[in-house]
Amino acid sequence: MAMRGYHDIGGMKLGPVERSEHDYALWEKRVDAMMVLLWQKKGLLTLDEHRHAMETLDAEEYRTITYYERWMVGIAKALLARGVITTDELGRHMAAAGDKR
Repeated sequence: MAMRGYHDIGGMKLGPVERSEHDYALWEKRVDAMMVLLWQKKGLLTLDEHRHAMETLDAEEYRTITYYERWMVGIAKALLARGVITTDELGRHMAAAGDKR
């Protein structure tokens, strides 16, 4: 039998699920749009690659970052693994984005 990963909470008793709607922040909407473009329009990553990238985060990081932060990390790791971007390019773009805050 396979061991359950720290991210696999299916079937566990963890209390009620918060089902209320909320407004998404602009950056969350952009991450979602980026995922749709990279997957459906450009074919630059698959959902399996994205999920694998998120599920290979270490347990502490997985638990402490938000849902869309996991998506961002998953996108970056998948694109790096495919050679679509380099670590240098990613670093430059992250620095530029940080300057705009």
